[in-house]
Amino acid sequence: MAFSGVQKVVFLVVLSMAAALSIGGAEAALTCGQVVNKLMPCVSYVQNGGTPAANCCGGIRALYGMAQTTPDRQSVCNCLKQAIAGIPYTGANAGLAAGLPGKCGVNIPYKINPSTDCKSIK
Repeated sequence: MAFSGVQKVVFLVVLSMAAALSIGGAEAALTCGQVVNKLMPCVSYVQNGGTPAANCCGGIRALYGMAQTTPDRQSVCNCLKQAIAGIPYTGANAGLAAGLPGKCGVNIPYKINPSTDCKSIK
């Protein structure tokens, strides 16, 4: 499926948000494909605001539950950062993405930000 420029930006902001969800040593078991699949339902919310869809929040909670090791969390973060590299996004999109975990009842211990240092995620 091809994405428009705005959809790419929104998708990448959602992915950067997932980096913050990746919160727990061994080799990472999560793939970028899994991350994308869990977060795709959130694109509409990050693009348009409103209320996150139930499947968006379900995906965020599932991803949070899947990222149990430090390598998993860092892998999710790196995957998302690679996806957003060089893609412009608006402050509004970033703000919606940053607030998404809270809207879905997931508490993360750091700020969602595309400049997150993935190595610092434990």
